[in-house]
Amino acid sequence: MPVVLRDLRPEDWPQVAAVYAEGIETGNATFGVAEHSVYSCSSGRRRHLGSSPVRYQFVDCRWELGSPERGRELYLAGHVPGASFLDVDEDLSDSSVADQGRHPLPSRERFASAASSAGIGPGVHVVAYGSLAGAERLWWLLRHFGHDECAVLLDGIETWGGPLRSGEETIEPAEFLPRERAGDTIAAPELARRLADPTLVLVDARTANRWRGEENPIDRPPGRIPGALNAPWTEPLPELPPGELVAYCGSGITACVLLHRAFLAGREGKLYPGSWSDWSARRLPAERG
Repeated sequence: MPVVLRDLRPEDWPQVAAVYAEGIETGNATFGVAEHSVYSCSSGRRRHLGSSPVRYQFVDCRWELGSPERGRELYLAGHVPGASFLDVDEDLSDSSVADQGRHPLPSRERFASAASSAGIGPGVHVVAYGSLAGAERLWWLLRHFGHDECAVLLDGIETWGGPLRSGEETIEPAEFLPRERAGDTIAAPELARRLADPTLVLVDARTANRWRGEENPIDRPPGRIPGALNAPWTEPLPELPPGELVAYCGSGITACVLLHRAFLAGREGKLYPGSWSDWSARRLPAERG
């Protein structure tokens, strides 16, 4: 059976891990697929990779909210051999940007630098894994900056079928060339103007208690954007009405899970990067209950 790189499920990993391990054992950053049928569908088109060597870069994106060092600690304790590490707070966000929520998008220059140091460049197929939507955040950013060859390891490192390695890795830098995509984000002013637009399908990816506006330690103040549906990132994607899909969450991280699942189902959507942390800071209209 072929392995579909945009939707890597646990049952695929014995095959992928075995081939990947062959490359690691020979000291190569690439591995041959002469005896394996591997397809890349991250761009939405199926392309047979044949028996040519393919370079894969696994990227560890584990993190914990409120514990900035935890992601790297987990990486050093054990990761997929050859994997690089990108930090959600430092590499996949830019906290120096003011008034755009807790996890503002990194600039093209900042992201290109981080991606390059992680071994991501032309001809490199990225396999991201993580926790708390870190992998999906990298997937979204790569597509946003023009690199479609990316897959997410569904259910995280726990489903990896191969060995793990501890400590640091020597990652060969690449040259990531950002080509920023237009039309895949929406800003607060436009969203505020369109709240009554019947063609807009606004979906909140936070858990149901946060969507209802119940008191919690994260949202200050609690609440939701008026008219938003709820599709918790921790649950399967429900059937959503037709229209222009816009996803948000607390700070633009877990909404990427919703957009990834929608993409796998054949639907594109936009991200509101600042999400509730930006919306509420602007004192825009809110709902509870």
